[in-house]
Amino acid sequence: MCKNSQDIICSNAGTCHCGRCKCDNSDGNGLVYGKFCECDDRECIDDETEEICGGHGKCYCGNCYCDAGWHGDKCEFQCDITPWESKRRCTSPDGKICSNRGTCVCGECSCHDVDPTGDWGDIHGDTCECDERDCRAVYDRYSDDFCSGHGQCNCGRCDCKVGWYGKKCEHPRSCPLSAEESIKKCQGSSDLPCSGRGKCECGKCTCYPPGDRRVYGKTCECDDRRCEDLDGVVCGGHGTCSCGRCVCERGWFGKLCQHPRKCNMTEELSKSLCESADGTLCSGKGSCHCGKCICSAEEWYISGEFCDCDDRDCDKHDGLICTGNGICSCGNCECWDGWNGNACEIWLGTEYP
Repeated sequence: MCKNSQDIICSNAGTCHCGRCKCDNSDGNGLVYGKFCECDDRECIDDETEEICGGHGKCYCGNCYCDAGWHGDKCEFQCDITPWESKRRCTSPDGKICSNRGTCVCGECSCHDVDPTGDWGDIHGDTCECDERDCRAVYDRYSDDFCSGHGQCNCGRCDCKVGWYGKKCEHPRSCPLSAEESIKKCQGSSDLPCSGRGKCECGKCTCYPPGDRRVYGKTCECDDRRCEDLDGVVCGGHGTCSCGRCVCERGWFGKLCQHPRKCNMTEELSKSLCESADGTLCSGKGSCHCGKCICSAEEWYISGEFCDCDDRDCDKHDGLICTGNGICSCGNCECWDGWNGNACEIWLGTEYP
């Protein structure tokens, strides 16, 4: 009863009495503690100042959690960024600092590990937004019972295998179709089930995000979010969206109906507005119309105000740029509401229906 997960009695830092560990605190400071004496806060003492975490943080089970503006194993270093910038970098999508599951250290989140004696932490992510404990029916640090054994844990949410549903994939679902038949019906003409924008269950697609009418179709093939610019304006205000494509009003053209057919400026002025920093017209990868660059349609990946961006630089997931859940903006994914991650591959919105 006194052995830790490595079968070491009281972590070699105490003695066992009647099935309980008595930790070695001969100096009376109480720095060694824990059920198996696994925590030793003497590790937090700064060798130079002889203070816990250098006086700039708190110690938890041998690890320093530094105050704002300090970092290092013993909180011995000051940050080179302002506290405001540090806070901004640590703010999670829900507006909380490190999702209330970690400590912001110089612009980076140090996620709290629920069991310091275990392996890699259950809480992770750039802003500690992922908590794998949510995928377990009963939390047991040393169990791999994720999603009841019937799904995959993705940032604290269970993606259930075909035939199972529920928050922890705990409920079986009867379906007359085989797994292959179900996926085939959900694919349609796409390479991915539900066009990579939904969840396939028994041959039927549930599109993400739940309740968002902009994503629809039998196989979630229509995504009207593609008609919006970064400010959320549909088809530049000069057209209507039909299954993810803009139908422009008369006198306008472009992918987002952003270009007027008539131009009231001189050609010289127009070209001057299309010159990139090196003086090249539209970076040599497009044509100039009324002071705006129209990037080459043959090179689909070229974008940007001066056609100076390459959308292939954006992260991919399942073969899709930004996983189809965001807009590639000059090499970086701008995720739509509810999605997060470098490739917008993590769903953080409301529960799946």
